Amino acid sequence: MSFSKEVKEEISKLSNLANKQEVKMEFLGYMASSNISEENHYIRFSTENEYNIDRFAKLIRNIGIENFNIDVNGKAFFIDIIKKKVDVIGRFDYETNNVEYIKAFLRGLFMGTGSINNPEKKYHLECGINEKENVEKIIELLKNSSINFKTNKKGIYTKEGDEISKFLAFIGANKSVLKFEEIRVQRHMNNKVNRLVNCKSANLNKVLNASIEQINAIKKLKETGKFEKLDYNLKEIAELRLEFPDISLVELGQKLSIPIGKSGVNYRLNKIIKISKD
Repeated sequence: MSFSKEVKEEISKLSNLANKQEVKMEFLGYMASSNISEENHYIRFSTENEYNIDRFAKLIRNIGIENFNIDVNGKAFFIDIIKKKVDVIGRFDYETNNVEYIKAFLRGLFMGTGSINNPEKKYHLECGINEKENVEKIIELLKNSSINFKTNKKGIYTKEGDEISKFLAFIGANKSVLKFEEIRVQRHMNNKVNRLVNCKSANLNKVLNASIEQINAIKKLKETGKFEKLDYNLKEIAELRLEFPDISLVELGQKLSIPIGKSGVNYRLNKIIKISKD
């Protein structure tokens, strides 16, 4: 089951249908979604989510509409309601300050047309809106609730994990929030581990490339007979580099008869390279 479907299943099972006004607001959220169409004298809601159609049917009954038709065509579910009965319900008041009404409306909007990508792959939540003049009003509703979305051709969306988490919590999908945050933490840890591995690999490659240059220089000096003319300090570090080709300069310096730091080791090896080039 997709994460988006899991969220809608959770919301469909919320036992908060006793408050008739909130039921009405959630119904109006569905009505604002892009999955609503008008055909002849009917308003049609379509979805491929069985939990969704069940939730919408409960809302319709709770607001007093008894006559509606449910149809199935392949994977698609449809509910047809006589338009006059929907018109009686009215429209959502975007100027309302009632937080519970706003939550219910946004919950209905998400159920009507919302989708969330698998958070293990990427963060993306969007809701299609059927009347474009309402897009900015809905953005403002979210903003007033400290949730920041953007607009696109379909309606509203966000690609920010924090905003998705806040939105899901706001509409009452608490179990989904916990799962979403668990996945976010795991992704963060995986990314952190990958960065560390990549960093270590890059450092190791750097060490190995430098070591190869140093070893080639030492071998060249030995082949040309110049190695024996080096002073003791240079010969000692050179022999150690040949013996330990893959250790760092710090580790190399600690193996000297008189240990020295990284900069000292680097100086001696660079001097060997320079002599070999001369």
